[in-house]
Amino acid sequence: MNPEQLSATVVDALTALVGEGVLDLPDGVPAEVTIERPRQKGHGDYATNVALQLAKRAGTNPRALGELLAAKLEQANGISAVEVAGPGFLNITVEAGAQGQVAADVVAAGASYGHADLLAGQKINVEFISANPTGPLHLGHTRWAVLGDAIGRVLSAAGAEVTREFYINDRGVQMNHFADSIVAAALGEPAPEDGYQGEYIADLAKAVEAASPGIFELPAEERRIAVREKGYEIQLREQQEQLENFHTHFDVWFSERSLHEAGPGKTSVPETLQRLKDLGHVYEQDGALWMRTTDFGDDKDRVLIKSDGELTYFASDTAYYLDKRSRGFDHCIYLLGADHHGYVGRLRAMAACVGDDPDKTLDVLIGQLVKILRDGEELKLSKRAGTIVTLDELVEEIGVDALRYSLARYPADSPLVLDVAEITKASNDNPVYYVQYGHARTCRMMENAADLGMKLPETLLNGTWDPSLLSHEREGELLRALAEYPRVVASAAELREPHRIARYLEDTTAVFNKWYDTKECRMLPQGDEPVAPINEARLMLTVAARTVLANGLDLLGVTAPERM
Repeated sequence: MNPEQLSATVVDALTALVGEGVLDLPDGVPAEVTIERPRQKGHGDYATNVALQLAKRAGTNPRALGELLAAKLEQANGISAVEVAGPGFLNITVEAGAQGQVAADVVAAGASYGHADLLAGQKINVEFISANPTGPLHLGHTRWAVLGDAIGRVLSAAGAEVTREFYINDRGVQMNHFADSIVAAALGEPAPEDGYQGEYIADLAKAVEAASPGIFELPAEERRIAVREKGYEIQLREQQEQLENFHTHFDVWFSERSLHEAGPGKTSVPETLQRLKDLGHVYEQDGALWMRTTDFGDDKDRVLIKSDGELTYFASDTAYYLDKRSRGFDHCIYLLGADHHGYVGRLRAMAACVGDDPDKTLDVLIGQLVKILRDGEELKLSKRAGTIVTLDELVEEIGVDALRYSLARYPADSPLVLDVAEITKASNDNPVYYVQYGHARTCRMMENAADLGMKLPETLLNGTWDPSLLSHEREGELLRALAEYPRVVASAAELREPHRIARYLEDTTAVFNKWYDTKECRMLPQGDEPVAPINEARLMLTVAARTVLANGLDLLGVTAPERM
């Protein structure tokens, strides 16, 4: 019996009490109740405070309601005892068979265990990284590559239709600076002022020449445009390959330029400006066009068109938001860097200006900076980029799994310092190694079971095993931990906090290891002992643990190795 099933059982008991006329709930019976795992041993398998929550509405005191509900729950299938504690808490003990069935439920669900329809019907756009196509991806992008992708994964697991989107900042003077830097490198000249530095520019110059021989012999302005476009194409392709190799996939690569091009199905900047004028949220002052965002909580109004006629980034931002909404997205999630705190208020005000409720259509997550230490010194310089360390160099130094997991296990808004030696060492002190080794251990146990000819879980699921045999205290702890996984996934999705998955995996691995180390819970028969039903039951529990660890690692974009 998992928490969701127990919640339904409690709701059924409340409904029965109302139907019998012994309980009056004017507002009706709640659709679900909160079920928790007790912190102290001896307080049952699960606990609920529903009696404290409903007593006032029911016109009684919490303990009296608790006793009434306890008597009804003790009659329910799968519950062996209910204790009313303190002012009205209910401590519930479930029958061993009902608890053990969790293992079979996990194994039967397989890769879909933990998935739900909590967000079914919602179309959600997750936009993250949003880099200029003028250089390699670096450490600042890496955290968002992990968190944005993991948020997308947990939202999908919760039933949402998710689109992961990369916003390409391919419009503006930086693109010409980029082209001029490549030309200078090709001609052996110093990089221009405001240009780009690093070996990668020289590499790009060679790649551009190889792709378009003679391109650097074109007239100056024609050459700049041609080099800009070819360099952009090559650099963007490299970014795409880097991210795919980092287990970060984007469904859409959206060009900022496209917002300034008319065409069917597009929401352009001119159309956006006209819409804002029609809604009465823009005005002219000092030769510039402004959006009146202060009407919706912003600290100041925002310029859309400068007095010299140049469009601002905010004009593009507004058109881009409207484009997302026109593509059918119910909710738009933005992941922005630590220097973008001021964007939260203006983006919310912008959404309100175009007629949306930002509480329903918009989430803006701000991430803090990451520092990587090696031998006590911060990694800053890049052999290739000349400034900050690149994503490729981080992967080479740390590895995809160690880097992804280490970045995923902390909230986005917490500053982060990671030590290369700590996150790459093969030790139980290293969380990613600890969890991955736990998964590898389950795989080895399954191999050993197969060598002894033990029945596979697929066979056991047909009813040839006894879940009530999983009655040891350690087995109960592990079963309750596995049963908790769907709620952790749902919480991570609702709160946009994938670090909850990582912390759950570490806690559950610890519970599994305690069970594994308990002599009374050995999975394999010893010596010449024949395979017994208890061994098969424990094999089922082992496979369930493997399933949950693999599913959780997958939500973080981290592999689940079978051997380590």
